[in-house]
Amino acid sequence: MTEIKVPVVRNILQANERLAAENRRRFDEAGIFVVNLMSSPGAGKTSLLEKTIDALAGRIGIAVIEGDLQSSYDAERIQKKGVQAVQINTDGGCHLDGNMIQIALESLDLSGVDLLIIENVGNLVCPAEFNLGEHEKIMILSVAEGDDKPVKYPLMFQICSVLLVNKIDLLPYTDCDMSKIRERVGQLNARGKIFEISCRTGEGFAPWLSWIEEKVGEHRTLRAGKQS
Repeated sequence: MTEIKVPVVRNILQANERLAAENRRRFDEAGIFVVNLMSSPGAGKTSLLEKTIDALAGRIGIAVIEGDLQSSYDAERIQKKGVQAVQINTDGGCHLDGNMIQIALESLDLSGVDLLIIENVGNLVCPAEFNLGEHEKIMILSVAEGDDKPVKYPLMFQICSVLLVNKIDLLPYTDCDMSKIRERVGQLNARGKIFEISCRTGEGFAPWLSWIEEKVGEHRTLRAGKQS
């Protein structure tokens, strides 16, 4: 059985890499900064998007691709913020892939977009294995999930450029130890940034927003250079 499954999985990942590379070329040609936002269900991905969109309104053109098993609830929430949002329903699939992103892009007008945020399916396993063509992988961990998640799901923490530890306003009511999170993540990914935030209160958002604006600025410069 193993001899059959391993080549099949390898072929699926290789095919996805080709599609992701095509997506990446398209993003680079348009000068758009793209992030792949991942977390377990309920960690606060959509709440983060709403607060980020509000904070950057009028300064950065944002579009969103929403991934979920069913419903268009999250995309509708984002559209109410006045930005483009496309919903991908995976019908039970545990992650987004390069082909899904290509199809979703057909429904977006990228001409005024500086930042494209892909909200992946809530899952700490499968999304980590599939490249979508993004420039950076971002993860959200809520303090309610505990400080043991880097030990249990190491790949997710290894591949992400930024870890957002959300719901820090709940720290007094949990057993979560921030020092353990930082230590364990540091052992897996010494180059990753960690931002402690609360989507409910707005605490800690300034460093996250500064990071986003810096990255968008870099891609705007690249776009301007290509157009000149």
